[in-house]
Amino acid sequence: MALEGSTGWNPHPQVDLYLQQGCMRCRLGGTPDCKVHRWEEVLKELRAILLASGLKEEVKWRQPCYTCEGRNVVILSAFKDYCALNFLKGGMIEDRHGFLEKPGEHTQVGRQMRFRSADEVKAREAAIREYLEQAVEIERGGKAAPPREAPDLPVPDELLRKFEEMPELRRAFESLTPGRRRAYLMHVSAPKQSKTRAARIEKCIPMILAGKGLYDR
Repeated sequence: MALEGSTGWNPHPQVDLYLQQGCMRCRLGGTPDCKVHRWEEVLKELRAILLASGLKEEVKWRQPCYTCEGRNVVILSAFKDYCALNFLKGGMIEDRHGFLEKPGEHTQVGRQMRFRSADEVKAREAAIREYLEQAVEIERGGKAAPPREAPDLPVPDELLRKFEEMPELRRAFESLTPGRRRAYLMHVSAPKQSKTRAARIEKCIPMILAGKGLYDR
């Protein structure tokens, strides 16, 4: 795969420097202990595939970043236990091969494809190219990432007890919009002392029963 109108090979000199010195994001940069040197052979194999794809090679956040028409598509990164292709909208890619992983528990749309050897890169080259093609189409199609989902907040014990006392309060609370429920939970949960949380609940009861949000007038 090469992007239309691209020569398919346009290396950036700062990426050469990245491979020689490291990302310089910590005190190990420029030393033999830098994580980049641990995965240098693997990173070079991945870079060759990325350059051949026709994506534009740049350096962002002190790492090689590959873009299409000014939009970030994938970042090449070195970590302690692996190196990775970080697809910025990887969650929108159809992962037929099952190689894409969430970088963190609460990651929404970003996905990583992880590698630990040059042989692994070669074995997965067809899948890499397929993912790149999809990632480029996502950007060219102007597809936006899905809205970020806010993690659920726990209901404080004081509010649960009040729900037991007042079933009508529970029904009113559950009928509120998700945003209004979240605002109440954040407001009630903030104090460290139980008595303060309970006092806040008492003040909120009339508004909840009236179907209003915390900041409604």
